[in-house]
Amino acid sequence: MIRIDIRPVWTFRGKELREFDFAVIALLEGIERSGKLTRAAEHAGFSYRHAWNLIEQWSQFLGSPLVDRQKGRGTSLTPLGTNLLWAGKRAQARLEPELQNLASEFATALNEALFDAHERLDIHASHDFAVAALMEILAGSALGVDSQYTGSFDAIARLKRRECDLAGFHLPLGAIGTSMARRYKEGLPADVVLMGFVTRNQGLIVRSGNPKQIHSIEDLLRADVRMINRQRGSGTRSLLEYLLDTAAIDRARVRGYEFEESTHSAVAALIAGSQADVGLGTEAAARQFGLGFEPLCIERYLFACHERTWDTPAMEALRKTLRGARFAADVARLPGYAVDRPGHLLSLSEAFAPNIAVTEPR
Repeated sequence: MIRIDIRPVWTFRGKELREFDFAVIALLEGIERSGKLTRAAEHAGFSYRHAWNLIEQWSQFLGSPLVDRQKGRGTSLTPLGTNLLWAGKRAQARLEPELQNLASEFATALNEALFDAHERLDIHASHDFAVAALMEILAGSALGVDSQYTGSFDAIARLKRRECDLAGFHLPLGAIGTSMARRYKEGLPADVVLMGFVTRNQGLIVRSGNPKQIHSIEDLLRADVRMINRQRGSGTRSLLEYLLDTAAIDRARVRGYEFEESTHSAVAALIAGSQADVGLGTEAAARQFGLGFEPLCIERYLFACHERTWDTPAMEALRKTLRGARFAADVARLPGYAVDRPGHLLSLSEAFAPNIAVTEPR
């Protein structure tokens, strides 16, 4: 099977043209975290000399230093370096799923012409860190997988229209999930089969140290709080709408409600870059950017497929991967995640039970 990786090229136009190497973002991130260029270079896989030359070249091109070096005090980012870092990380977070989708579409077109369509699985799923970990494992396997990131309800709609083999979606456990479960059931095909995957912590992503003391949905009404929302059709957006309705909060009164991002990482990147104060997302996204997290619920992430797909060789290979030690180890490294009967068949009553015993995510 052919797999394709699409990476962006950024062209800066000043007195000269220069293509932007995103390696400098990794260096700046390492400096911000450690305060040492030596450690940042090691983190990025560069020699100290190459790392310093890269930063010097971009400082000269932009006409202002990216870092400040003081003897005995290490290396820190200048305001320009900080702005470049968070602009770059936000761009990466926003573009990554879109580029993956485009690459998958391109690969699908080629694979359909070269291979039997039954030799692969088309997976459309809500963007998630565990799904990304699974795709990474499958990329090195013999199983052909084409993946598309989309909202939970959109994924289920595509499954019903037979535009994909597997749809990934998430549902809060407890009373919060009861209303959403009804919506999912209405959209699922009649011959649906559900498969276990993971659980994850979902809550409010806030700035490090939570300086504005944002702890609940009611805090979104405060005039000093700016939020960033998820896109329509996503399960996280539906969860937020449910929480607002339950708290009798008018969405029009929530500052920033109309601004949307398509992934948990993009929401976290905006908050880390001080362009928003709060957003609903996973704990893993918050920890990825060194942010604070106020948990609201545990969600079960599930996969749905048509009954005829369950016993195909491709699905059997996928289920074997999900039950393997590597997938369990990769999930264990994700903050707030836990495996939840991955690769095992679940009945509708089991999958949508409002109170079900699961392993509490870390």
